[in-house]
Amino acid sequence: MSEQVTEQQQDDEPREETLAVRRAELRPALEAVLMVADEPLAPASLASAVGHPVDAVVAALTDLAADYTEQGRGFELRSVAGGWRYYTREEYAAVVEGFVLEGQQARLTQAALETLAVVAYKQPVSRARVSAIRGVNVDGVMRTLLTRGLVEEAGQDAETGANLYRTTGYFLERIGVTSLDDLPELAPYLPEMDDLEDELSEMVASAPPSPTGQTSAVPDDASGEEAPAQEDTGE
Repeated sequence: MSEQVTEQQQDDEPREETLAVRRAELRPALEAVLMVADEPLAPASLASAVGHPVDAVVAALTDLAADYTEQGRGFELRSVAGGWRYYTREEYAAVVEGFVLEGQQARLTQAALETLAVVAYKQPVSRARVSAIRGVNVDGVMRTLLTRGLVEEAGQDAETGANLYRTTGYFLERIGVTSLDDLPELAPYLPEMDDLEDELSEMVASAPPSPTGQTSAVPDDASGEEAPAQEDTGE
């Protein structure tokens, strides 16, 4: 009877829950999780992620922060807003700022400005149409505008399947307007595709035969492609 009571008491006693996450070496595990965090992580969240008790996690975080400071690392581990996160040290702020802003203060070339204007007034528009309007290949310039965040993809053309592009909210912010309706009335001065097709047809008809016997609308000394855009300094 006593043995049955003892077994019943043992069954009633709370058992320690098994962590769902496989237990890993604490400090490296914390570093790995914090490395990909984009906001401060609470000790409880970190404990759940690495499979260790909260008290042990807090102690390890404190030790890591002290080690980074003692070693003179370019980053530090801070406890802010109820959580922990990596930050670059204040004394290296100028270096980080220079890296982050590199190229962002560069002035757009004339080719990039012209391409951006075509996109702004003809959007959504394909690269081929922009190239036709400008009369040159705009692939390199479009990549620059995409990288700068001034232009973005806007789906595909239903007929050709070509990618379409439009300006972004950042573009409006940079030029100081609230919507595309605030742009100056320049659209009527841009040629329509029908006009361009007529001009291209005339060029093809009047162009001399190439050495291969094919007619080319592009002179032999002009490929029509732009050299890769080189950014000037200043914005």
